[in-house]
Amino acid sequence: MSKELLMVGSMPLDTAEEVLTGFGKPLGAHLRTIPDGEIGMRRYWISRVHFQVFTQHPDLEIISRPRRDDGVERLNPHDDKDPWSFKVKAGVDRVVFGMPGWRLGYTNDALNSYFVFRTLKEKGILPGHIRFQVSLPMVNSTVAVRTFPTPGDLEKVRPGYTDCLRAEVEMICAKIPHHELAIQWDLAREITEINGGIPGVPQEGAIERNLEQVRLLSPHIPEGVELGYHFCFGTIGGWPRFSPKDLGETVKFSNAVVEASGRPVNWVHIPLLDTFDDAFVALLAQLKPKGARVYLGAVHNMERFAERIAKVRKYLREFGVGAYCGLGRMPAEQVPGVLQEHVQAVKLL
Repeated sequence: MSKELLMVGSMPLDTAEEVLTGFGKPLGAHLRTIPDGEIGMRRYWISRVHFQVFTQHPDLEIISRPRRDDGVERLNPHDDKDPWSFKVKAGVDRVVFGMPGWRLGYTNDALNSYFVFRTLKEKGILPGHIRFQVSLPMVNSTVAVRTFPTPGDLEKVRPGYTDCLRAEVEMICAKIPHHELAIQWDLAREITEINGGIPGVPQEGAIERNLEQVRLLSPHIPEGVELGYHFCFGTIGGWPRFSPKDLGETVKFSNAVVEASGRPVNWVHIPLLDTFDDAFVALLAQLKPKGARVYLGAVHNMERFAERIAKVRKYLREFGVGAYCGLGRMPAEQVPGVLQEHVQAVKLL
């Protein structure tokens, strides 16, 4: 894996063709999968579900929304202190979502971008081996305490949302050839919780609490479709939104997620901070991917890239690299630099 790259998710570009051509053509030989850049409203990750799905649901009421910019509505939060939040209306015991397979918009977006992907492959712009990657936030990142702060509401929303998300993934798998498809689950809020970073939420038992969604979703992905996990530190308000003291809990969670998946896992992605001592990465030696490819989010601040890689190699022999997270929140003018950082990373590995 010494020269392998992973593109994690979002890019601040306007079209799938820009992303797939701009990154797939120069980097394709080093990529097993490639996402469409989570273009459009998906650039704002879970916020897109909040303002496009939850605001429209008849069983939900808006508690708070992102503050306006000079009087103009804003759909995505400025930072962690500026979220969408909702409550379940009185008398509703379970929130159910209609239009299974289509309600969240992920299927429609995936099919539109897959058409572009397939066309670029047919033209020889993308290499034949590469798969189309669909990156999706897992349930507990989207339906979280800060989004549904009223006690008891999470239990009313999560089961129905899980069913809705599972139907979406099953539809994507039904519409896109399995040998050309990869699904990546993004877990951000989960990583913060297992590291004790959610106020009022106990760290004890956090890993087990966040495995149920894995057991309910991942076994429904056919084995012919590749499956990966991105364990995320988050970028809202700047990178990193959350910094763990070391990778110990993330490694434990990764091992548990691989076990709970009910099918083979093809890759896991774990970000690295800019600078760290050996203790931060030492527990990577306990990673048990069971054949999954390991990617580390090391492609950033490239003047220290070689130093980071050298420290990791004391504890983990085989791995590829990628960015620390999706990059959709960065200014578009920085994208050429990001591409060059990936090119540089391949040369330095």
